[in-house]
This record gives sequence, C-alpha cells and structure tokens, in this order.
Amino acid sequence: MTPIRIGAALPVSELATYRDWLIEGQRDLEIQDFFSTEVLLGDWRGRVAEAKAALDGFGGRLGIHGPFVDVPMNCNDPELMPIVTRRFLTGLEAAIALGARQMVVHSPFTIWDYRNFGDKPGGGNRPSLKDSIIAACHDVMAPVVKRAEDHGVTLVIENCDDISPMDRLDLARSFDSAAVRLSIDTGHAHNVHVAEGSVPVDYFVVAAGDWLDHVHLQDTDGFADRHWAPGRGTINWASVFGALAALPRRPHLVLELRDSAHIPQAMAYLEREGLAC
Repeated sequence: MTPIRIGAALPVSELATYRDWLIEGQRDLEIQDFFSTEVLLGDWRGRVAEAKAALDGFGGRLGIHGPFVDVPMNCNDPELMPIVTRRFLTGLEAAIALGARQMVVHSPFTIWDYRNFGDKPGGGNRPSLKDSIIAACHDVMAPVVKRAEDHGVTLVIENCDDISPMDRLDLARSFDSAAVRLSIDTGHAHNVHVAEGSVPVDYFVVAAGDWLDHVHLQDTDGFADRHWAPGRGTINWASVFGALAALPRRPHLVLELRDSAHIPQAMAYLEREGLAC
C-alpha cells in the first residue's frame, strides 16, 4: 500500500510550529479555534486574520472545527433553536472568511438513541425516534446548509457516541445536498467498538464510502476519548489505512491529538508502518 499523506488539526496559536511541515507537503489542515463559544461570541474575525497571516504560502486543503459545545444540531426547544442555528452560522461565517472548504459538526445521535430506536419505531401519525431526530436537525440546520451550499463549504458530520455507522449516513443523505457529508473520528469509533460492541474503525470507513470527506486520526484504549498519537492505543491502523486507501476519493485526513507536540511521534510511527507520509 502506498503511504497516504496526512495533516493535522491545530489551533491558530500552534500554526507557526508546524507551518513548514504543513506547507512543504501542502497537507490537510483543520483550524480548531472556531468550535469555541468564547471565540465565536468574541473577535472571531481577528482569529481569522491571525490564521491567514500564519498560513501565507499554504495551499493545502483547509477546514475548521465548527461549534458543538451545548449546541446540538437536533435541538428542538423553540426558544433555543434560533440561538443554535445562529451559532452554527457564525462558525460557517468564520470558515468562509478563512477560505476553508469544510466545517466539522458533531453527530446528534447518542447511545441512548441507538438503544431506543427499536422501542420507538413510530406508527400512525407519530414519527419514529430516528425520524424525529433527523427532522429536528433539519429545523436547526437548513439555513446553515443553504449558506454552505452558496459558499462552497461542506459540513461534515463527525461520529461521537454513534454505535451504528449508518445513522449519520441516513442523516447526511436526508439533506440531499452536496454540502453535507461525513466525518469519522477514529478514536470515537474505536471506543464504541470496545465499550458498546460496535463494528471496528475500518468498518466505519467502509460504511461511509464515498460520503466520507474528513477523518480525525487519533488513538485510544477504547475506554476514554484519549486523542493519543497513533501507535499508543489499540486501534488496528493497518486496517484503517487499508480501508482509506480503497475509497474512491481521499477525504481530508488530520491528526487530532490532545497534545500537538506528539505529532512527530505519530508521524514516526505511521511512517515506520508504511501507512502515512
């Protein structure tokens, strides 16, 4: 297998540290500052300007992590929904201003949902639990999806507690929009594989297929959301990169580590295994 070129997810404050590495390989990059409530309610334009200055000469594929703290995309409280929509729109405005082509958003599906889909199948005039969740996502996200379409930004839905790799796919397809695709966080997928009996990480990749536009690469022990460097946890990275290599097109691939100082360690392991470059 030919090694796959990967990049990283970084805050603006650490772009200078990895600038040469990012530009030399024109690697995938995800700016992480714009999930922060403090940033999005503050001077996010200033943060965009900082990022642009730090990235002079960068020509790789660029995305951001959008908001997720206390703003679930399936919010169905009529008083809170406009606030949630506005927060996602603010994140999208930051992506547009930065020139990013992606914004990561978190899946609405929980372990409780998965356990109760069969117990709440709907019927008559009552929708199923899954259909109710999808409908709430449309109520919140429709203006966001429309604006993303207008500006060529793709919203990628990241798995968090998702036990089934198919629920996010059903959600993404429901928008019938080229501006909505899938993201996979390898650590999140491995955690539900180990703790909840879900499929392994490479199965998540295969299930997403050509809907997969983005991947967070992080390792874990299957117990907590470690965001360790690949090689430190228990993910089978050969199977993951084998599944990625078989995809019809290459998603954005970024290391999302708790400590970005471990990027060289991660790269050394993946290069030694012949998986990434």
